[in-house]
Amino acid sequence: MKSASDTLFDAAYYERFYFNKKTSVVDPAHVERLGAFVCSYLQFIRVPVRRVLDVGCGIGLWRDVIHRHYPHARYHGVEYSEYLCARFGWERGSVVDYKAQSPFDLVICQGVLPYLAQADLTIALRNLRRLCSGALYVEAVAQEDWEQDVLDETKTDPRLFKHPAQVYRRGLSEGFTELGGGVWLSRQADLPLFALEHVDGNSSTT
Repeated sequence: MKSASDTLFDAAYYERFYFNKKTSVVDPAHVERLGAFVCSYLQFIRVPVRRVLDVGCGIGLWRDVIHRHYPHARYHGVEYSEYLCARFGWERGSVVDYKAQSPFDLVICQGVLPYLAQADLTIALRNLRRLCSGALYVEAVAQEDWEQDVLDETKTDPRLFKHPAQVYRRGLSEGFTELGGGVWLSRQADLPLFALEHVDGNSSTT
């Protein structure tokens, strides 16, 4: 089975899931709360954020959040949809194979990974390790979310792949320490953590 093609993410897709208030999965207030949580927590553990990559940036909801919390940081949006790149001016690219000259302090990958088949997902998780030397925020609907009736299925795209949460965790844990709430810290980051501040319970990020 193949990952979602670029033709899926056309004007009709974004009208349904972003612009139509009756069917939209986007809640700007939720993004504000989420952004405040992520940015405040990174400030608390002293992750320096100067360069931000939003891979699969969509309509750019994180851009204003980043500018409010990190007014001097450079935000870079990368998007797979040709339609959105033409409309908003994002750089076209995919989390599977996007390359950067140097890693970013903060990488955001929200709602992207479940559109990837297993082979592409494995490559994408490996690529996130190359793209990030600081903190990573990942949001991905997992198989358990469907099974435990966490989702509003009337607004959730049925074409998402139902990967188990452990698939995401296993791939990310090779290069990151899980902090909780979708926040991960690169093992390249030279920041000490208390044992109860992260999921694996070790006394450091190494």
